[in-house]
Amino acid sequence: MLELASILVLGIFAQWLAWKIKQPAILPLILIGLFIGPISTFLTPDGSKLIDGDFIFSGDLLFSFVSISVGVILFEGGLTLNLREIRSLAGTVRNLLIIGALITFFGGGIAAHFIMGLSWKISFLFGALIIVSGPTVILPILRNVRPNSNINTILKWECILIDPFGALVAVLMYEFILSSKHGSEYPLEVFQDFFVTISAGIVAGGLGAFFLYSVIKNNAIPGYLRNVFTLGLVIFTFAFSELIHKEAGLMAATVMGIILANIKFDELKNILSFKEDISTILISVLFILLSSRIDIIQIEKLGSASIILFAVVILLIRPIGVVLSSIGSGLSWREIAFISWIGPKGIVAAAVASLFSLDLIQKTEVVDIKESEILLPLVFLIIVGTVVLQGSSAKLVAGWLGVIRKEPEGIVIVGANELARKIALKLKELNIYTILVDTSLPNVKESKKLGLKAVQANILSDAIFEELDLSKIGKIAALTSNSGLNDMACKWFSKELGEEKVFRLASKEESDNSNVPLPKNVLFKTRDDFVAVVQYLREKDIFEERKFATQQEYDEFEEKHIKHIIPILFQHTDKTVELISGFSGKIDKESTLHFIKKPNNESFDDDDDFEEA
Repeated sequence: MLELASILVLGIFAQWLAWKIKQPAILPLILIGLFIGPISTFLTPDGSKLIDGDFIFSGDLLFSFVSISVGVILFEGGLTLNLREIRSLAGTVRNLLIIGALITFFGGGIAAHFIMGLSWKISFLFGALIIVSGPTVILPILRNVRPNSNINTILKWECILIDPFGALVAVLMYEFILSSKHGSEYPLEVFQDFFVTISAGIVAGGLGAFFLYSVIKNNAIPGYLRNVFTLGLVIFTFAFSELIHKEAGLMAATVMGIILANIKFDELKNILSFKEDISTILISVLFILLSSRIDIIQIEKLGSASIILFAVVILLIRPIGVVLSSIGSGLSWREIAFISWIGPKGIVAAAVASLFSLDLIQKTEVVDIKESEILLPLVFLIIVGTVVLQGSSAKLVAGWLGVIRKEPEGIVIVGANELARKIALKLKELNIYTILVDTSLPNVKESKKLGLKAVQANILSDAIFEELDLSKIGKIAALTSNSGLNDMACKWFSKELGEEKVFRLASKEESDNSNVPLPKNVLFKTRDDFVAVVQYLREKDIFEERKFATQQEYDEFEEKHIKHIIPILFQHTDKTVELISGFSGKIDKESTLHFIKKPNNESFDDDDDFEEA
């Protein structure tokens, strides 16, 4: 019990540490697992491990736990694979998913065979496993480096879509290896067993997906049970397909996710909350557990040849795949070079490799047990090496190549309510990229009717960084009626954008009590809260404008009229837009102030000084 509790605590600590140092979670998870596992043998008097996964889950129990965990992870990977998006993606992304994956598969397989001396079966299984990267690895790097829009878009979509593709290729290769147990004398049986496995997985996954869709569509399950029911159904589908045909479970879980992602299913976003809940726990436990099982002897068996293989993978195979995929794309050589350098391997590679290694060790009639034992540490070497080397050097390489993007002008508006829509329409009129985020589906639909970009999502979720294109986002404005949510949203994005780029409305407390200091990030330099500003807009329903040639001219205007207006934003002569707050800078020549006139201020309305020049 103590060992299991320790792994849970260490797993959550690793997730927090990854967030703190802005690195993919897989890195601290694997390193902690190696430290409490093989490395700890040098620290204990009797040479035993501090924690050994084999003592927590023994025999078939360990295999079953890993199998189910990988099934859930692949199900989530399938949920991100929207085939409509593939058709609309740029040619470079499509090519990376097809040409790049094929080059990695065959290149990795050939390299592993000739450099490591592995059999063709294990070599090509290795090639399949290193196809994947994944959003949990790439997105933290992109947020830290902030490359230009071309690079950000290509790497973001590649990492989201490559996981289920790579996992599918790995599962297919694995099933082919197991099917080859009949031997070369029975080629028909080999292909027959292979296609039965694939067919069983597709049928079971399809039935599970459509059953879940039918149950939720007909409201047969209450909302609070839907995620739990989905998890249970995924595990049932996995186990059921295994009963139909051994080893079909992974295929079934992947197919189930893919089908759900490609049918009109409004509850899909709620199901994706797996990623923040169950999956985080499973991933945390899984990687520390599996890393701790590796023995020093296995690491020593890798030898210097594994370093050569690692260099070939990152310096030869990845660049060839990217260059061939970029032909005719219009990308500069600097952009191609940076994309070639960024190809870290992720959680799916480690999880699937762990599962396959565990199973193949027990199937000595299919592959050599020594090769099965070396597969896991070899994949872990590629994962840790790419994450450490490419993750730590990405910003330096991006700066050297000159591909770090300029400060974007786009704005995320938290909320899609009446006030948010009014301001978003004004920003759209000024050609500023704006996207509204709200949990309310009616608000989102109303925004889209007005031609605004809007998504139904929780602004405080980790998944929001996958849904928003941060290459276009430079600011966030929290405009909801919930002051607590506004404040949390600003804190959530402050580390991504900077404290001077996150804004919110005044809270009720700040509005009612003039003795409460007004933070610099409060919008519009006013103590008026959400209700007051909305009321002003409803009564006037128009934005006023006034141009200023000098800072002194604006200062005089503000001193005289600040109590009678709500200043919203400045549009400068270079077409940039600045939201009014305590961070507002100096105006330049011909800057235009857009503001709301408070109603019932007749003296202000009649003031000749207000009339626009």
